[in-house]
Amino acid sequence: MRGYFGIGVEGLSKPMNAGNLFRSAHAFGASFLFTIGAEYQRRRAKLADTSDAPGEVPLHKFDSLEDLELPVGCRLVGVELTEDAEELPSFRHPRQAAYVLGPERGRLSEALLERCVFTVKIPTKFCINVATAGAIVMYDRMVNLGRFASRPVMEGGRPVAPAVHVAGGPVIRRRRHAR
Repeated sequence: MRGYFGIGVEGLSKPMNAGNLFRSAHAFGASFLFTIGAEYQRRRAKLADTSDAPGEVPLHKFDSLEDLELPVGCRLVGVELTEDAEELPSFRHPRQAAYVLGPERGRLSEALLERCVFTVKIPTKFCINVATAGAIVMYDRMVNLGRFASRPVMEGGRPVAPAVHVAGGPVIRRRRHAR
């Protein structure tokens, strides 16, 4: 899969939820983790994060939204149930993305939503657990940007393997001189 992604939370107060989210992020191959104004204690989160994700993947702690710094070219994607958010099954994931989820009993701040390049929602009847929502988003990213066999048309059919990637020889471009 080309590109990279990070995942983080704003205002989260339960370290176990962050631990669960970060463990899933580690499993899905996140390049970085982050918190914004969140109460996160690695020691307490270890009960849910048995992979010790912050020991394997960089964790950035930002005290406030103003402190948030993302890599150049990285697009911030808010995950929130809002009227104008794009439904996740129809969303085209950016190659360089940072996904951010909100607190357990709240929403992403308006200031953060304004800073997001995209806002997506998981088409559910009501809000789901932060870690579960994050795992769904990461799974959708992997399915959409990975090179997997196509699903069969009929149930029980065999998947159609993607074409083998072939790299051609070097391309040599020569400058043409004006005569």
